[in-house]
Amino acid sequence: MNKLTAKDWVLITQRLTPYLFLLPALLILVLTVFWPALQAFYLSFTRYEYDLTQMPQWVGFANFQRLRKDPVFWQTLFNTLIYLVGVVPILVIAPLALAILVNQKLRGMNWFRAAYYTPVVISMVVAGIAWKWLYAENGLLNQLLKGIFPEGIPWLTSPHFALFSVMAVTVWKGLGDYMVIY
Repeated sequence: MNKLTAKDWVLITQRLTPYLFLLPALLILVLTVFWPALQAFYLSFTRYEYDLTQMPQWVGFANFQRLRKDPVFWQTLFNTLIYLVGVVPILVIAPLALAILVNQKLRGMNWFRAAYYTPVVISMVVAGIAWKWLYAENGLLNQLLKGIFPEGIPWLTSPHFALFSVMAVTVWKGLGDYMVIY
């Protein structure tokens, strides 16, 4: 039987040290991401009744078959794809252009940087209230467009405008953040 020498222990601890530092982060990741994802995957094959004291029943692919026939699911998927195609390219290209622009030595650039980064530091609640006020029936945007659209635009209540209104807020809120990352 070979005995480990002090040199062997040093080599072992040197090899294990990085993994020991990663262990707490890995544990948090497993508990907050991987385990809930596995539970959600398992639960997608079960049926829960409203009585939470009962155990879930295994139904296999029945939930997915029901989902395939659900028009709300398909509308939601379509809206998600529109959101993805409308927001992601803008939030990739526009912040890159802004990052290049704010690196120039131009007059008033500090003000410009602050103007584009301000939405990032504004809380989501304040931004939501401000945009709700802007989009209101008698809000600022409808007041500005009163000459063109006398009855106003139903920004948040019309299925034709609501998704695009939310997309505009997402882009506004994310531009400065991604600009700084670039």
